[in-house]
Amino acid sequence: MFSEMEKEATKMVNGGVKSKPRKGLPDFLGSVNLRYVKLGYIYLLSLSRTFCYFIPPLLLLFIFVYRFLPILAFPLSIFFLLLLYHFLTPSSVFLLDFSCYRPPDHLKITKSDFIELAKKSGNFNETAIELQRKLLHQSGIGEESYIPRVVFKPGHRVNLRDGREEAAMVIFGAIDELLAATKINVKHIKILVLNCGVLNTTPSLSAMVINHYKLRHNTESYNLGGMGCSAGIISIDLARDLLNAHQGSYALIVSTEIVSFTWYSGNDVALLPPNCFFRMGAAAVMLSSRRIDRWRSKYQLMQLVRTHKGMEDTSYKSMELREDRDGKQGLYISRDVLEVGRHALKANITTLGRLEPSFEHICVLSSSKKVLDEIQKDLKLTDEDMEASRQTLERFGNTSSSSIWYELAYLEHKEKIKRGDRVWQIGFGSGFKCNSVVWKALRNIDSPSHYNPWNL
Repeated sequence: MFSEMEKEATKMVNGGVKSKPRKGLPDFLGSVNLRYVKLGYIYLLSLSRTFCYFIPPLLLLFIFVYRFLPILAFPLSIFFLLLLYHFLTPSSVFLLDFSCYRPPDHLKITKSDFIELAKKSGNFNETAIELQRKLLHQSGIGEESYIPRVVFKPGHRVNLRDGREEAAMVIFGAIDELLAATKINVKHIKILVLNCGVLNTTPSLSAMVINHYKLRHNTESYNLGGMGCSAGIISIDLARDLLNAHQGSYALIVSTEIVSFTWYSGNDVALLPPNCFFRMGAAAVMLSSRRIDRWRSKYQLMQLVRTHKGMEDTSYKSMELREDRDGKQGLYISRDVLEVGRHALKANITTLGRLEPSFEHICVLSSSKKVLDEIQKDLKLTDEDMEASRQTLERFGNTSSSSIWYELAYLEHKEKIKRGDRVWQIGFGSGFKCNSVVWKALRNIDSPSHYNPWNL
């Protein structure tokens, strides 16, 4: 025992005891290769010598700045102040341009054609035909709105194929016109927001847009459904927040409703009115948070106010998608909707009035003549104030969330928008919601030459 201890002591004196590594762990000390230590030392020396080459130019730059400091002081201070302003102030949201799709002429429909096709379809009884005839007469819609003819086929039922075909027509049509107007490469679009109330497919309509235009793989994509005619302004609100989070980006917003998916081919009188008001259409809007785009944009976003009355049962049930006794789908609109809308509008205006009290132009959602009459009376608006809304209703009908863009396109077509003018857009929708947005014109807006839906 003692002799073994002496041997261990002798080993410690002569060279020390090499500790055995723990089982399962590497011997870190033994794994260090001195060759790599030497190589790192050489790299360090090389880097030091490289750094020395920059010392003379840096000294010359310091001497130059020191010598000419009195001359450079003013421009340098201006530069740093502008830099400070750039980073400390929030970026505005600009509307570069927008487009509204005009369907082909063969889809135009007169009131008499509507009734004749409805009769030939065999989908409606005499009571349903007469009700639709009466509603069309009172609707305020003219003789040139657009409806897909597939809805008048005998035995028609809502189906995905017809819905997708109509969606592709109106959505791609609006986006194509917008891209042609703005000249923006689709690879530069960071944000996509698409809203369609009733038609919600898998893959989504926003995914359909990404696939068709081959947008970036990291596009921030959102698909809003079931939010009614006011969803277009909700899309603007969402895009604004995303643009603030992704400074210096572009956002594409698409608003539409698919008529072939909202159409009701039964005889429940409570579900027939939307047939007489909703028409084909879509709008595409390009927003930017790039400061440099201010100089080529049409409008700047000033205010956006959203009001929701969904906590009240009467408001919540005023509009809903339901089925009749035969399982046919239709959109129900209650008789309380005017009163519900009046309260929602009052609450919205109360909030907006504290932020933005004056406007030069108003675009009220073109839902029906009766609704426009009530709003004009309640807000004490002039016929000129309501001109864009009434003309849009007559020419294009109720295109749901895109209606307010057809109205703004009308004002541009008439060259009524001047630099500094403020435009107030108001939308109503199921839930019940009332949303409004205010834009400020950054220049005089001339009538666009090729993509305005009002151009002949």
